[in-house]
This record gives sequence, structure tokens and C-alpha cells, in this order.
Amino acid sequence: MTMDRDELRRLHYINALFAHVTGKDLFLANQIKSAITFTLADLEAQTAADPTLASTYSEAFNAAAARLLEKLHSRLPRHGFFHWDASKTLQSGTPLFARAEVMAGLRTLAPFRESTLLITNLRPAVLPPERRETKRRRKEYDDLLAFLRELTAARSPLGSDLTLLFL
Repeated sequence: MTMDRDELRRLHYINALFAHVTGKDLFLANQIKSAITFTLADLEAQTAADPTLASTYSEAFNAAAARLLEKLHSRLPRHGFFHWDASKTLQSGTPLFARAEVMAGLRTLAPFRESTLLITNLRPAVLPPERRETKRRRKEYDDLLAFLRELTAARSPLGSDLTLLFL
């Protein structure tokens, strides 16, 4: 069985996202990926018929994986989870609004010793696919990532184990 580039990317994405469950076993990660793919079978068929829907399928796959991760963490009472989808607001690509969202997440996660902060769709918020990726926009994106990493490290309670994920 050969995988195309997108399928391999999705497999590694799931393996990284659910490493605490799979133990980084690609076979188990493939099982999770297959389950998510099964839930998106209709959209996958539409994508096969119309390849221009590939980005829609990728967005749906990422959203389904994020929902599954959120559901998994909701069953762990001692583990905090916060998900910020940067595509939900128009101003997400600016440091001011990104800071406000991340700070809200960190306040929610503060009582937990172990927690996960998931940030999705930040790249498309800063570097929209319909616009050309320029050096300036790429630098803004890299600077925003660095800013959010530093902010999270500086504002996390001492002794806490916070996992910051950008998808």
C-alpha cells in the first residue's frame, strides 16, 4: 500500500497529536486516522470527484481530529484542555488579538497541573491561502508563533506541564 503525500502528512499529524494514546505507534495512529476518515467518507468521495475540494477536506479532517482530541481530554478530569480556532475571528492574525485568546486559554488551564493548549488555523489566519505568501507575511507568521510560545512559557504556572500544539 502506498500513501500519497497528504495521507502521510495526516498520519504523522495524528501520530503527533495522539502520541500519549498511541505511544507513537504508526499502526495505532493509522487506526485513528482511518476512523476520522470514515466519518468524512462523503466529503472524501466529493474530493475524489473534484480535486479542488482538497483544502476543504484537509480543514474538515483537522477539525475532526481536534474534536476527537477535545473529547478525549474531557474524559480526563485532572487534565486541562483549551482549543482556540484562529479562523473564528477576522483579527486572529494580529498579536494583540492572539494574545487575548491565548491568555483566556491560560486562565482556563491555570488550575490544572497537566494541560493542553491547542491552536488551530493560525497559519491560514495570518497567511490566507487566497493571498500570495510574501517574505513580510511569512515573517509576521514566524514572529507571531515565537510570541505565542514565549507568552505561553512566561504565563504558565510554575510546575505545570503544559503542551502547546499548533495545527
